[in-house]
Amino acid sequence: MNDEKNSILAFPQAESFKNVVADAIKMAQAKGASQVEAGLSVSQGLSVATRMGSVETIEHQQDNGLGVSVYFGRHKASASTSNLDLDAIRKTIAAACDIARYTSEDPCAGLADAELMATEMRELDLYHPWGLDPQSVIELTLECENAALEYDSRIVNSEGASIDLNAGLSVYGNSHGFLQAQHKTRHSISCSVVGQAQDSMQRDYWYDVSRHPDRLESARSVGQTAAERTVRRLDARKLKTQQSPILFVPELARGLIGHFSAAIGGAAQYRKASFLLDAVGEQIFPDFVRLHEDPFIPQALGSANFDAEGVATHNGDLVAAGVIQNYLLDSYSARKLGLTTTGHASGVHNLILPDTGKSFEQCLGAMHRGFLVTELMGHGVNTVTGDYSRGAAGFWVENGKLDHAVEEVTIAANLREMFKGIVEIGNDVDFRGSVRCGSILIDNMMIAGSD
Repeated sequence: MNDEKNSILAFPQAESFKNVVADAIKMAQAKGASQVEAGLSVSQGLSVATRMGSVETIEHQQDNGLGVSVYFGRHKASASTSNLDLDAIRKTIAAACDIARYTSEDPCAGLADAELMATEMRELDLYHPWGLDPQSVIELTLECENAALEYDSRIVNSEGASIDLNAGLSVYGNSHGFLQAQHKTRHSISCSVVGQAQDSMQRDYWYDVSRHPDRLESARSVGQTAAERTVRRLDARKLKTQQSPILFVPELARGLIGHFSAAIGGAAQYRKASFLLDAVGEQIFPDFVRLHEDPFIPQALGSANFDAEGVATHNGDLVAAGVIQNYLLDSYSARKLGLTTTGHASGVHNLILPDTGKSFEQCLGAMHRGFLVTELMGHGVNTVTGDYSRGAAGFWVENGKLDHAVEEVTIAANLREMFKGIVEIGNDVDFRGSVRCGSILIDNMMIAGSD
């Protein structure tokens, strides 16, 4: 997996694109806008999908876009275009300025405060094009799927394998004088297969994603893991309705942290649509839980020097000793709440949940007897009340070991109870997103199965 700067997914210098944004801001100011912000994005991609040894799709993507927001006092309007020609940009700006005359005044509208703009630009190493031609990508995708199909005779079908290469350039500027460009890449490999044994049929998948191709799992490994996960789910059974400890694997544990982040988001707070309303200073996790944000990890998927408004990002604790330290705010939600933006207009930036010192196997041992959840279904999470109810599949655990596969059950609790009920956090960290955490063991949840 080589990394070539002369890849087909490479971009010219950013200066020309920065000039486009700077000119757009000047045009809007010339039309009387008191404040302006503009964002430009250019991306190129290559996607290959195979199924049962045949190439299903080969797609080249190339997208351009410019979005402009203008403020006439507290009146805001936005317009966008995919055409970066000068005439198209002029028309887009004119449209935004015309629309602004009809929008309602909003006292909270406006750019983030000038003094909050990022001034230090660290090297985050986010740009690593994958120097592969389409034929090489096809061969890797087939290798991934074949590894899955050949893994076990019980693998009888495939939902396909895919490889995606993507490189992008984004530029953000505003009338405070802020103007910065970011190059980023994102590559992924995935595979999904179907297994059968007697009357039992199951599917499962695996994937990996990274900014650097050399940090991806090999295509063969991804395929084999997808097959292994599928085979071990065969002969799944239901459980009787009961209460039990629940261990969430890392890729699902991230979702629990995501529900927390959504609940302390600025929009949920000012709309009073959160089960954690006005919860800063409240202990909602055990005192060993810390949630730390580090936006400056090289090559990480959540790294950024600034958010979508140009506001500087910062290291800091979102939760310390189980206590909520702050909300996640952009400038608009901050003004609605009478607070200051926290630099989260584009979400969290590498939110890290430190482990409690146990491996995944040790977490199974700590649970001793309970339900390991490896898949969740449905959308039964109410962030207003905190009620949590999801369809689930996974494995029943006896004496700290996997006993049998489980399907067609529902797990339920309230998120407040779940957060307080965390007893272990594994060191099997999942790095494939902007939240980094291991498996999470919760002491007690309801399992609804057969009577």
